[in-house]
Amino acid sequence: MTIFNNSVLKLDKRMFKTINLALPLVIISSLSMLGCTEDSQARTTPLATQSSSPLAYSYGVRPFYLINDMDESPLKEELLACSAQTPSKTNFSIAHRGAPLQLPEHTYDSYVASAQMGAGILECDVAFTNDGELVCRHAQDDLHTTTNILATPLAKQCTVPPIIDANGVLTNADSIECRTSDISANQFKTLTGKMDAANKKATSIDEYMNATAPWRTDLYSQNGKVLTLKEHIALARQLGMKHTPELKAPAVTMPFNGYRLDDYRQQLIETYKAAGVPANDVFAQSFNIEDLDYWIKNEPAYGANAVYLIDDSNETAKNKTFDKDDATTWKHSLADIKARGINIIAPALWLLVTTDDNGKMIPSAYAKQAKANDLKIITWSIERSGPLANGGDWYYSGLGEAINNDGDMMNYIDVLAQDVGVQGIFSDWPATVSYYANCKGLK
Repeated sequence: MTIFNNSVLKLDKRMFKTINLALPLVIISSLSMLGCTEDSQARTTPLATQSSSPLAYSYGVRPFYLINDMDESPLKEELLACSAQTPSKTNFSIAHRGAPLQLPEHTYDSYVASAQMGAGILECDVAFTNDGELVCRHAQDDLHTTTNILATPLAKQCTVPPIIDANGVLTNADSIECRTSDISANQFKTLTGKMDAANKKATSIDEYMNATAPWRTDLYSQNGKVLTLKEHIALARQLGMKHTPELKAPAVTMPFNGYRLDDYRQQLIETYKAAGVPANDVFAQSFNIEDLDYWIKNEPAYGANAVYLIDDSNETAKNKTFDKDDATTWKHSLADIKARGINIIAPALWLLVTTDDNGKMIPSAYAKQAKANDLKIITWSIERSGPLANGGDWYYSGLGEAINNDGDMMNYIDVLAQDVGVQGIFSDWPATVSYYANCKGLK
């Protein structure tokens, strides 16, 4: 099924000349494609038996919207010239929790959509349940914002359950907390994923849960099938994707019921080994440098590809404010990180890019030192912000007027790819990065 509506997007006139009759085949909503290719029994059929037909890769409309919104430049001309290219999978495009710009993160539909957008690597943020199962959630303590747990009887098992007074009013919206370790794996599987959001001033459960940002959508939140890590691995393999699990910091004191931090670190790797996934297809991640030390020492084959996630929260020197252009503010030098046996780092986007005196985006000192120390770089996360007319948010820190419209996102990607030299970019809407990578021939 091909869906094309001229009212969806007003394209640059030059794009019409380039695409001609190919246009309806290229501008296909990846979400519409999802509905056409997914097994109609997906909600009740085990993952292993769901449709394994070849993926129909699609960009959807968003990359074209972003390119049209760019200021005139040689890069815009180059990207426009790729309008009729055939979408394909690329490992340069890494799915950040699936495709959570519009679909609930870490859910089946979100994962499949990211694959159909051409992402070659799929992320599972790993947390544990109270019976020792590993599941995909962005944090151990986010069930109250990313699932429907508060609308189920499991809400009473939460670390800080909702409190409803005699008048039926929710009185503790600002302190509710539900953890994966509050429930079993079987109980986790009864939940439905939703868009990550909460109204901390709400006076009812419905009001608390219905808080999706206006630049996102609940249109694709109807199914919300959540996955264990084992199910995630099976699905990623079925989709032909590589794996990047992130070991999330425990929200509980460890050991937890006898479960030690080293047990948690090892279990993540053992799950991939038991599934027969080759070490070179797994990029285990963590913000905790000691997790990487453990993998490098105890699982060297997997440790060789382990990724150290970096931002100002874990790499700021004591009594300093992190400055991407001042090495005295960094907790570890890039040389020290390399000397520990770490080969891949993943700094946040803004750590890698700064601006010159003319407001042009250029590599930061942090990016230059990473390259000088022969560290491979990936980065996170494109498409995690709302409209960029006001300069974006934390992900665009310190870039000033270099970011003032949505089209500048493509310039940002280009600087990261060509000047910084990153080998992959996480995205909440992988089609954006896939389009760029396909146009530039990045595999």
